[in-house]
Amino acid sequence: MERNGASGKVTAASLLVALGIIYGDIGTSPLYVLKAIVGERPISALLVQGGLSCVFWTLTFQTSFKYIWLTLRADNHGEGGVLSLYALVRRYSKHLVFPTILGATTLLADGIITPPISVASAVEGLTIVPGLEHLPTVPIVVVILSLLFFFQRYGTQQVGRAFGPAMLVWFTMLAVLGLARIADHPGILAALSPVHAYRFLVEYPQAFWLLGAVFLATTGAEALYSDLGHCGRRNIRITWVFVKVSLVLNYLGQGAWMMELGEGALLEGRNPFFQVMPSWFLLPGIAIATMAAIIASQALISGSYTLISEAMNLNFWPRITVRQPTELKGQIYIPSVNTILWAGCVAMILYFRSSTHMEAAYGFSITIAMMMTTVLLMHYLHFRLRWPLAVVGVLFVLFATVELSFFIANVAKIKERWMFLFFELFIFLVMYTWYHARKINNRLTRFVDLGEHVPALKALSADEDIPRFATHLVYLTKADRRHEVEEKIVRSVFSKRPKRADVYWFVHIHRVEDPYTLSYEVSELVDDKLIKVTIHAGFRVQPRTATWFNRIMQELVANKELNLHARPDGSTRYNAEPDVRYVVIEKFLSIENDFTLGKGLLLNGYFLLKRFGQSDAKAFGLERNDVVVEQVPLVLTPVERTPLRRIGPTPTPPVRSAP
Repeated sequence: MERNGASGKVTAASLLVALGIIYGDIGTSPLYVLKAIVGERPISALLVQGGLSCVFWTLTFQTSFKYIWLTLRADNHGEGGVLSLYALVRRYSKHLVFPTILGATTLLADGIITPPISVASAVEGLTIVPGLEHLPTVPIVVVILSLLFFFQRYGTQQVGRAFGPAMLVWFTMLAVLGLARIADHPGILAALSPVHAYRFLVEYPQAFWLLGAVFLATTGAEALYSDLGHCGRRNIRITWVFVKVSLVLNYLGQGAWMMELGEGALLEGRNPFFQVMPSWFLLPGIAIATMAAIIASQALISGSYTLISEAMNLNFWPRITVRQPTELKGQIYIPSVNTILWAGCVAMILYFRSSTHMEAAYGFSITIAMMMTTVLLMHYLHFRLRWPLAVVGVLFVLFATVELSFFIANVAKIKERWMFLFFELFIFLVMYTWYHARKINNRLTRFVDLGEHVPALKALSADEDIPRFATHLVYLTKADRRHEVEEKIVRSVFSKRPKRADVYWFVHIHRVEDPYTLSYEVSELVDDKLIKVTIHAGFRVQPRTATWFNRIMQELVANKELNLHARPDGSTRYNAEPDVRYVVIEKFLSIENDFTLGKGLLLNGYFLLKRFGQSDAKAFGLERNDVVVEQVPLVLTPVERTPLRRIGPTPTPPVRSAP
């Protein structure tokens, strides 16, 4: 069940938390959206009012309707995001893997450009302060981002407590600044009519291609869904009313200021967001905007950690080191991801130099992520909620039309972000390679019935001529049936040096749809001799196999279900710890394979990734225990028999003398 209840308990504190966590990305969009739409074009009523109308109806349709009202229904026991959604619908179609990988890839990739564009847009406001016109902002942005990433290793719970009040101040500021300008030019309210959006798209030259800039107003909607688990659906829906009103008022206020400039006027590099501020409020406004940008960046960084953690547990990403810097549930820190994000963000600001240049490259990936979410969402509505196929079909056509239009408009941005595509391609290939190579690996795994080997195992355990390998011998198994294990495990037990033990344990970790489930079941195949343990762990739970196993042993002893063949707690007078040894069997790619080019690249890439990732022992939480790692070859397509011909004279058989 959801951590905050079915839809999240609604209190003043929970609403404040939602403001601080959920809306960082979409909440900082007023810093650059209208500046990107108008750019260097002459101001006109058609451009300003049409652009504002498109922004308003994009927020209404994409964010309010698709995400706030519809997509938030697809909560996986309170958790959201593309991988949580995939966990709900993967049973219905094997073809959903591709859109899931693509959606996760693009969401993670665009997280690299969101922090620099938000922070740069805020810091650039300093250049309109008298005396600071030539202030170099790039070094300031680099320092802010570097400090932000540096402090990730210590956890963010202390800073996080201030996020809610800070974002409340931010959205209140947006609303007040917007209202002040609207009061001077109330005619701008007419921009809320969809007629202006229609006229803009029909009459304004190149209006369709400006949809790429309009789309920036809703880029945070996908991240909003990913953060569902932090606050609950009801808290998000209630706070969204306040957030949307604040955003729309600020956009209208910026539009009112531009209309006051007159027809044909140019922005000349000015940012309408800062121009609506009174001169006396400029420095405090820049400080508040910078804080909001940092909060938005923090939300995306934390979201990236969660995304990679889920990807590992769903077999989309190699196992890498995951740390928990605080005792707060769900707060994790992944050093390698932190380094990659920091390097990417710094590279973005050094390459583009200004937020204006980054605007041209921003948003392309998120359109793809939104389209992939639409595909998964339609499966959820039809198969899980049992919505009629006709209704789902109409919704799909509607969303596909809108999002495909945004995608085509954003395609023009590829030339500004061509170098960024390599990063996205890298992420996609890692996920694709890891998932499909593991599927091949699993397909080659052979399972055997443990019942057939019970007599031999009992005989081995009782054979005192064989040195005892361990009191408790534990194998990790992929077999989900109680009476089965892999054939390679049986071979390991009876190999050249048989592994004699008092108790043989076979532990299976079963990943379930519920994000935070942690339970187990025990099957004694032979009393106090052969025991199968299945641990049901949610896809957001970090593996702690040794800790879990020790706890299970203690509970079995306490319930008098297990005789540990030593002291009641499994220890001896020489050692306070039970004698437990784990065996981890890892595969390596055998040279005896004869691959096609595609499978060869896939499997070689998979084993290359394994070399850079965590070992299986460390990934399953066994690094501090007595672990034996055994290597077995993976043979997919054995090399066909090679003709081998002997050359040289045939030896004459020796003549044997008669006895």
